[in-house]
Amino acid sequence: MIVTLRSTNSAEVGSRLVSLRDEGGAVALGRVLTLVILPDDEASSERAIRTANGASHEHPMRVIVVLPDDSEKPAGLDAEIRVGGHAGASEVVVLRPRGGAGTAPDTLVMPLLLPDAPIVAWWPSTPPATPSADPIGAMAQRRITESVRCEAPVQTLDALADGYAPGDTDLAWGGLTLWRALLAAALDEPPTEPVLAARVAGAPEHPSVDLLAAWLRVSLGCPVTVVDRGHSGIESVVLEQNLGPISIVRPEGSTVAVLSRPGRPDQHVNLPQRNTENTLIEELRRLDPDLTYGRVLTQGLRELAQA
Repeated sequence: MIVTLRSTNSAEVGSRLVSLRDEGGAVALGRVLTLVILPDDEASSERAIRTANGASHEHPMRVIVVLPDDSEKPAGLDAEIRVGGHAGASEVVVLRPRGGAGTAPDTLVMPLLLPDAPIVAWWPSTPPATPSADPIGAMAQRRITESVRCEAPVQTLDALADGYAPGDTDLAWGGLTLWRALLAAALDEPPTEPVLAARVAGAPEHPSVDLLAAWLRVSLGCPVTVVDRGHSGIESVVLEQNLGPISIVRPEGSTVAVLSRPGRPDQHVNLPQRNTENTLIEELRRLDPDLTYGRVLTQGLRELAQA
């Protein structure tokens, strides 16, 4: 069900949500968090809503979308409420401020927040340089960016590093969980040997490539190089050791990678390239600051650039 409200305010939207919940029998107490989405336009808004609806089946939540203010229209607020089949396991509120009504987006959002529930802010397109200084970001326990959607993803990561605060994260980081787990498991197997150098190959402008290389840099303390392979993401990682290299290679378009270790037969492992829904689910599993990401972003990327 989609309910459209014209020339309304946040209090009226909240009251209508309560009435719809009473009519439909939905239970607000089942929502575990409030996700505030801050898109650039209608297209990125709809894409983000579809992603959040999918993620809501694991993390039931209230989704509040705040579109940019349309300064060319008369002052006011239009809103849309989506429940039932149009909202997954969530309830979605889309706010469309106009004529300056969106200059203080936090005041639009506050009446709609779930009581005593964590707040997560997500920029599915262009993020602010300092998410924690944004009016919505300042309210949130976690702040999620999506650098891969920006025109210059690597430069966006650099800017986010300068404005980093605990609680910040990027969906490209969540996309590395399987790679990181596989590499850590391979290094934990005896005989353990120090890594002398590492190499990450993949798309030069994909943020996951640089983040993985930076993670290896801060975790292993060895030289790390990034190689352009024209891949859509990460193609391979090679860890050089005295006994021989450990490598993980995932061909373009494949969901299976080949793990090679000295003195052992090659092993095929499941390593799919994760989509936005999966990485959002990953990031919503923890609402405390991800200190490893912070170290990779602020220290690892800088050391990688200076090497």
